[in-house]
Amino acid sequence: MTDTNDTAPEIGNEEELRLNDLEEKSAASSQSIASEKSSRFNEEPPEKPKSSAELEAVYDVPVQVSAVLGKSSMQVHQLLKLGRGAVVELDRKIGEAIDIYVNNRLVARGEVVVIEDRLGITMTEIIKAERN
Repeated sequence: MTDTNDTAPEIGNEEELRLNDLEEKSAASSQSIASEKSSRFNEEPPEKPKSSAELEAVYDVPVQVSAVLGKSSMQVHQLLKLGRGAVVELDRKIGEAIDIYVNNRLVARGEVVVIEDRLGITMTEIIKAERN
C-alpha cells in the first residue's frame, strides 16, 4: 500500500496551509468580535447629570408638544362624505383626561382649561417612560 501523503501533489499541501491560515484568522477575528461585544455590554451606564448646570446644553433644544383630545377611526368613504359642520365623535368622554405628547411620545395626561380666550392644559398625571 502506498501512503497518501507521499503521492499527494505539492499544491494540496499549499491549499491545506492556506485553509489552516484562514481558519486561524477567522478564529482570531471571531474572538476579537466576541471580546468587543462583551466589553460593550459590560460598560457601566452613563452617569446622570449632577446639577442643572450640566443640563444647560439642552435647555434651548426645541420640542413639539401636542395635546390629543381624542381619536376616531373611519373608512375612507366616510371621511370623504364629511363636510363643513360635520361632527366626528371621539373616543373620549367629557372630563376625561387628554394625552399630552412631546415629540410624539406620551409624557403626561391633563385636563383642558380656558385661559382668557385660549385653550390650555392642566397636567394631572406625569407618565414615567421606560428606559431601554
